[in-house]
Amino acid sequence: MTQYNEKLVSLPNILTQLASQATSIPIKLKGVYELATSKPEKEKSIGLLLEKHARQRPEHIAIRYEDVTYTYDQVNRKANQIAHYLTSQGIGSGDVVAVVLENRPETLISVLAIVKLGAIASMINTSQRGDVLLHSLTLVKPKMIIVGEEMLENVKTVEGDLDDASLKSLHYLRDTGETACPEHYTNILTAIEGQSDKNPDSTKKVKMHQPCYYIFTSGTTGLPKASVMSHYRWFKSLAGMGLASMNMSSKDILYVSLPLYHNNALTVSMAAVLGSGACMAIARKFSVSRFWDDIRHHNATGFCYIGELCRYLLNAPAKPSDSQHKIRVCVGNGLRPDIWMQFKNRFNIDHINEFYGASECNLVFTNAFNLDKTAGFCPLSYNIVKYDIEEDAPLRDDKGFMIPVQPGDSGLLITEVNDKQPFEGYTDEDATNSKLLRNVFKKDDCWFNTGDLVNNQGYKHVSFADRLGDTFRWKGENVATTEVESILMELDSIEHAVVYGVQIPHTDGRAGMATITPSVPLEEFDWAALSKHVREKMPAYEIPVFIRVREQQEVTGTFKYRKVELKKEAYHLDKVGDEPVYVIVGKDSDYTELTSDTEAKIDAGELSL
Repeated sequence: MTQYNEKLVSLPNILTQLASQATSIPIKLKGVYELATSKPEKEKSIGLLLEKHARQRPEHIAIRYEDVTYTYDQVNRKANQIAHYLTSQGIGSGDVVAVVLENRPETLISVLAIVKLGAIASMINTSQRGDVLLHSLTLVKPKMIIVGEEMLENVKTVEGDLDDASLKSLHYLRDTGETACPEHYTNILTAIEGQSDKNPDSTKKVKMHQPCYYIFTSGTTGLPKASVMSHYRWFKSLAGMGLASMNMSSKDILYVSLPLYHNNALTVSMAAVLGSGACMAIARKFSVSRFWDDIRHHNATGFCYIGELCRYLLNAPAKPSDSQHKIRVCVGNGLRPDIWMQFKNRFNIDHINEFYGASECNLVFTNAFNLDKTAGFCPLSYNIVKYDIEEDAPLRDDKGFMIPVQPGDSGLLITEVNDKQPFEGYTDEDATNSKLLRNVFKKDDCWFNTGDLVNNQGYKHVSFADRLGDTFRWKGENVATTEVESILMELDSIEHAVVYGVQIPHTDGRAGMATITPSVPLEEFDWAALSKHVREKMPAYEIPVFIRVREQQEVTGTFKYRKVELKKEAYHLDKVGDEPVYVIVGKDSDYTELTSDTEAKIDAGELSL
């Protein structure tokens, strides 16, 4: 792997940041204590924590939504009513309840009701319809399906394929009331009338090792998989992220515009809020135009993000009010180094709590020391090993063991699987086993393959480099798509860029291709300037051979670019529709629009690229 040019973490910087955080040491120590005392077999759970806050701070605002507020007491009582109703319907420990709702207070309350019983809330991506939705529901086998009024049309696309038991399990949860409860649904708000609002006995019996959620992968490749989240991992996020890293207190208000079916919202954000008895302000959906107005409306002191969300905010026209808010911390992942400081300075954010940790990963890196351009620190057992992109496998020495990289180098991140770091995996056993590596550093050891390349920044810090599925090989060299995307978006004329590798007949590896969204009309776009820019900034093998232009990028519900379709359509004019494709041929030429004649010559191997 090649060396990366990000600045390494230094001990003086860490010590300086620790000194500046002296006033938050009690909160950090509380987080460390929670980490130390959380044991998988312990009877401790999300529901029990909610009940504690409802008892100790009943009138404290727990949820804000538009102009509505819910106290901890109100949230707990409503969750109890739903929980008692679920019990009456035979829902108990280990049973699955599918939640098909957009962001609103009822979503959180329903989830809290489910986990109070030791049952599992399966969080369905609200963009799913048809075959993908049917796959997700079939995969988790829910005993009940709670469908928001706003999601009825989506669920209708699969009703013809549901079995009788599933059809009878459909429950309607009112939204605006414009669409009445269908006859074959049970109206859950009507059904819970008369149910007790007292804490169910089941909550105190739930143990930390039990699953609380199924979180689906975003579906950027193939059909979604359901990763398992336990109360134990949720509490580790509460302690390590919410307390020790973000320094959350009951005075904080955390703004959440990411979908609640995403772990950044349901685990990272909700755990941070419940861990400190703070407040969560929920937005129905992310909106660039409303984001900062919402922040100010709710007096939010923090928010959660995905990297692309930050780029959307940064691409919006600057306003004098950009820094007029009470935000002290934001938490998320995927904020790229090329816009880190610009985002931090423009929006006046003291602490960007970047972290690394996939839904299924058994540990998390978190920027506890508030350093710039890092995914943070992790004290647990992990390693970064050399990886052969061409062979698509970790390198091994002559004894058959993997080879760690040095600080300053990048490689494959792997995490040890042991009693303290269990791998909870997916609902699919084959998918779980496919992510485990054996005989890594000694015989019969077991490590989780994250599938991500990271930079070793030293002092147990990393920064994200690339996903293995996104890294490709061209002209004998490895191309990191995130690096190319960052360089392309240095141009003010490019608002978004998605980079991927495409196959060309008669060539080895994959040629680089970028789909860009210009910030200027296409007729005003300066292709000569782009050609000059990439030649000055990139080695020849990194320069995208093809550029596709589209008005808006397709993203998943969690703001990840959808590359599967782009890779399939590649540069083929009969597949890209009316979106123009440009090609650069020869080392001194500029990008020119691809014609069918040029495409035929490329496919025939008649042009040197």
